[in-house]
Amino acid sequence: ITGCPLAGPGISSYADDPAGAGTSLKPCLDKAMEIVPAEQQRETPTYLGATAGMRLLREQNSTKAEQVFAEVAKAIGEYPVDFRGARILTGNEEGSFSWITVNYLLETLVKFSFAEKWEHPRETEVLGALDLGGASTQITFQPGVTIEDKNTSVFFRLYGTNYSLYTHSYLCYGQTQALKRLLAALRQVPQPLRISHPCYPKGYQENITTADLYDSPCVHAPSTPSPAQVLTVTGTGDPAACSTAIQKLFNFTCGANRTCGFNGVYQPPVRG
Repeated sequence: ITGCPLAGPGISSYADDPAGAGTSLKPCLDKAMEIVPAEQQRETPTYLGATAGMRLLREQNSTKAEQVFAEVAKAIGEYPVDFRGARILTGNEEGSFSWITVNYLLETLVKFSFAEKWEHPRETEVLGALDLGGASTQITFQPGVTIEDKNTSVFFRLYGTNYSLYTHSYLCYGQTQALKRLLAALRQVPQPLRISHPCYPKGYQENITTADLYDSPCVHAPSTPSPAQVLTVTGTGDPAACSTAIQKLFNFTCGANRTCGFNGVYQPPVRG
């Protein structure tokens, strides 16, 4: 497994320029062609799994989402690989795949031993994975107790070992969407064009249009939509007020007799 940092934002940001989504993948595809031996390229299965940004775009405008996928498929199709398609991952897949990646790279799943064999490492505890994306955030771990909610349960057999994992993806709690939700929550209606932002440094100022702020299914627009306006956001650098404002985006109360993460989502005790 080798990583390739993609320059620029995710493919969902190319909703109005679908061809740009295809172009954005080329540097990583070029790098892959340098790593995979030429004689094995045509039989190398290649998939594109899109994450929460595309889930939101599909919800907002399914035509634009399909156009992005068409361009991405076209770009990958120009390379000599066995392309198996582009699709949107479920939240459970997104969380599970990052858990597998983390544990594979840390050699908790399989290790090349001194005897020059691939072996299951003994006495090694697998790690849990927290994955903060732009539109969603995931938690995945091996709980060691029976998982009570089957929607949060996934099973894998990897390198001859069985793993029962808990996983959940919180849509709208990725960094980009959470910051938008925070900004919308800080906007007070009496002075709707000026927002004091306790999490930004004192003296920092930026402008954002209401169209940009309310363009996502994660952010609830005011009941009476106003024409597009420019909002001025001014930082006040107040850590205590920042913490209070952010906590209001979460509901930490759990129903009786169950453990949960937040917003009432079931979660067994964390371990690993």
